[in-house]
Amino acid sequence: MRRKPFIALLMAASLTMGVPAAYAKEAPTLPSQAQQALDNKIIKKINSDNIYDDIAHLSSEPRIAGTEAEWEAVQYIESKFSSYGYQTEIQPFTFESYQEPTISVRIGDKPLASSSLTYTPNGEATGELVYAGLATEADLADVDVSGKIALVKRGDISFADKVLNAAQAGATAVIIYNNVPGSLAGTLGAPNDDFVPAVSITQEEGEKLVSTLAEGQAISATVNITGGGISQQTSHNVIAVKEPTQKNKATDQIVVVGAHHDSVPGSPGANDDASGVATSLELARVLANMPTDTEIRFVTFGAEELGLLGSYAYVDSLSQDERDRIVGMFQMDMVGSRDAGELVMFTVDGEKNTVTDLSAAAGVRTGTALTYGQEGRSDHVPFHYAGIPAALFIHNPLEPWYHTPEDSLDKISKEKLQETAEIVGAAVYQIARPDTPALEKSKVSPKPVDYEKMAGGLQ
Repeated sequence: MRRKPFIALLMAASLTMGVPAAYAKEAPTLPSQAQQALDNKIIKKINSDNIYDDIAHLSSEPRIAGTEAEWEAVQYIESKFSSYGYQTEIQPFTFESYQEPTISVRIGDKPLASSSLTYTPNGEATGELVYAGLATEADLADVDVSGKIALVKRGDISFADKVLNAAQAGATAVIIYNNVPGSLAGTLGAPNDDFVPAVSITQEEGEKLVSTLAEGQAISATVNITGGGISQQTSHNVIAVKEPTQKNKATDQIVVVGAHHDSVPGSPGANDDASGVATSLELARVLANMPTDTEIRFVTFGAEELGLLGSYAYVDSLSQDERDRIVGMFQMDMVGSRDAGELVMFTVDGEKNTVTDLSAAAGVRTGTALTYGQEGRSDHVPFHYAGIPAALFIHNPLEPWYHTPEDSLDKISKEKLQETAEIVGAAVYQIARPDTPALEKSKVSPKPVDYEKMAGGLQ
């Protein structure tokens, strides 16, 4: 997940009732018992074992964008959608890929285990190591890093901003250490001539260095990065379409369900985001033969981990008519970890919309009270900027295995998969079923939530 920093909502509110003017002309909601009966047409068909099995297949190896492993995942996903009777398309798009470099970090004369950050430039720097906090502009105003190597803690701002801030202050290289246990795999988002060489290290190693510096001991460090570079690559989106079955009553509206099928280097990506893809596949199976008056599109995106490239490519390919017809986009990203927190909905602007309201109502009916907050950095973002109501479904705080080799099948919770599938499935079907208008207002709106941060940050 990429792009915008998390911004906490500092609001307190309760469940709200009533219908705003925008929904005043819509038909009244069905009685709760009738709604639950319609939900059950979807819920009773959802099988978390199917979701789990698809995660097992997809997470057998990392699915880095542009690689053969990602292409094999694309073919698997398309074949599953096709087997359910959907019209399918594999949509290619090109992007610039970063060739992983050879890196070396030494503290004095001792090597230090480290990882590269995608798009870090090649180069070698030797100098005094200086602790620069989070490398915000305020942090760097209080420390002299000119001609030195900046030691920086992960969190609050993007890796790219940390490196750019340190470089602007005169640092010759940047070492970023994790703020949670374990190694750190990250990206600077895109090439930038203003970057200096940057690497990552574990929380344990970083805190040792901070402690040594705090004791007044001087540390000399060397960062050497060679062999990195940019090449042209191809990734793909998978699109599956279910046309309305009630042709004579079709609404001419579209609902989109999304997830991303790529993963970061070194991670099998069982939760991030094989869980979202597998849940989409199960909902596609369940909805395949249901009566609908609304077009449903399931889309799995490539190269999300490189900056939402697939979802931007998909939205860019939509005509203005299609954009106007999409009434909601449901993005499922990391929806199955046993070690993560509660299911939360996030919108780019932190405001409620059709997706959050209908999903909150579905959550009440299925026994899960949902909250919402403000967060970008997943594939709901391009839809938002195209004027389409969109929300990200994710568990918060994140699991400690995020973006690590430990994001594996054994960490997946079938209960969390079932919960997410039921809520999204019920909300999508409330839009798509023939007996209700697509923009029907829910009687229950979600509560805003105050989270200080996504655990570890979605960097």
